[in-house]
Amino acid sequence: MAFVDKFGLWTEAQSRAADEMARRIGAGDIDVVRFSFPDQHGVLRGKALVASEAVRVLRSGLNVTTTLFAKDTSHRTVFPVFQAGGGFDIPGMQGGADVTLIPDPTTFKVLPWALNTGWVLCDPYFHDGRAVPFATRRQLRNAEQQLEAEGYRLVTGLEVEFHVFKLLGEHMAPDDAGQPGEPPDVGLLSHGYQFLTESRYDATETVIELIRKNVQQLGLPVRSLEIEFGPSQFEFTFAPASPCETADAMVLFRSAVKQVCKRHGYHATFMCRPKIRNVVSSGWHLHQSLQRVQDGTNAMMPERAGDDLSAVGRHYMGGLLQHACAATAFSTPTINGYKRFRAFSLAPDRAIWARDNRGAMLRVLGGAGDTATRIENRVGEPAANPYLYLASQIVSGLDGIRRELDPGPSADSPYETPAPYLPKTLDEALDCLRQDDVLREGMGHGFVDYFCHIKQAEIDRFNLEVSDWEQREYFDTF
Repeated sequence: MAFVDKFGLWTEAQSRAADEMARRIGAGDIDVVRFSFPDQHGVLRGKALVASEAVRVLRSGLNVTTTLFAKDTSHRTVFPVFQAGGGFDIPGMQGGADVTLIPDPTTFKVLPWALNTGWVLCDPYFHDGRAVPFATRRQLRNAEQQLEAEGYRLVTGLEVEFHVFKLLGEHMAPDDAGQPGEPPDVGLLSHGYQFLTESRYDATETVIELIRKNVQQLGLPVRSLEIEFGPSQFEFTFAPASPCETADAMVLFRSAVKQVCKRHGYHATFMCRPKIRNVVSSGWHLHQSLQRVQDGTNAMMPERAGDDLSAVGRHYMGGLLQHACAATAFSTPTINGYKRFRAFSLAPDRAIWARDNRGAMLRVLGGAGDTATRIENRVGEPAANPYLYLASQIVSGLDGIRRELDPGPSADSPYETPAPYLPKTLDEALDCLRQDDVLREGMGHGFVDYFCHIKQAEIDRFNLEVSDWEQREYFDTF
């Protein structure tokens, strides 16, 4: 019996999609299929199989090593995988053992930039059919199920900022290899500071159209293509969807943009604040609204004129604020991302909300009679793992609903109104996360400890490096 059938892993819709996927591969137009899964950082990893083998493993899955779950952002293994339990206290993960990737055939795509190449998203399982507890896509599904049990679904929309540079030269000498390797030399596509101007759009249309055509051919729900404020900075926005659909779109979008740009002589980065002169930080704004399971209506839309949100919408927002500092570890999981939290910068610096104010962490839009009433969380960085970012929002908001938390009044001056400050560093965010019982319970104590271990390894490695600032500050003075 195939792995999928033995453990009942697919829905009827997935089973039908698998038959269609096998038919398309068998038609002869696809030579290779990439089987990918989003790792702990939201980076796609996996294997490429020739067409005949891809059809064979559809229901049986394919094996990858558990060490993929042990790596930090430099791809260093930061758990003692050859000790008992592999450093995870899970026997099935010691010694670099295998787990099985099971494709989700509803995600199957044909990549427009890679000749005769298919792509499918996968979920990892142990050989006994248990889901791998560190699989971040599973984290989001679990959170969605918790919210649906309370009678609600979350609807999410993306605004993603990123940079695209001209690729001037890659460092490919043997000495440039490493963990990580030497980054490329780049040049600007635009000088920036002409936000939303048509002239800047026209000047960079070649790369914008290159990205648009490819991501739309993938079926991603692109709504707008925009010139952002900074040099070589762009923004794409996406239509509302379910959390898992949104997260799947985000990981594929980031991977597609980087691959397509690289093939055409550009370097795309979703790093929050690249070390480029005059750069402007990139953010990821996450729009959220609650939908009633019973009738599909917007549960955040207030009935009374003058109200910003319904009662349940306010409670959900109260939860987002209550757990903002701890959830920042998931929305802003890199050391670099905390360089963005600056007062009077269109990025938040404290856990606060306001009516249609881009200086607040939570920007409330809509009102009575507006079916698009929603909350825009402006805290995230575009390098965040989307599954963990969205899951942390659901867990936080759900706690607000259950406890009927009050978010307080709108802050007309969000950079001056007293409120808890967001963490200034990833270190601070991890400390908040470790102490937040709601997020630990909702995301799983074991998962939170695992996540913190990986991020702490990155911090420890960063603290051992001598920075340019230190060299300038001390080398001559002392």
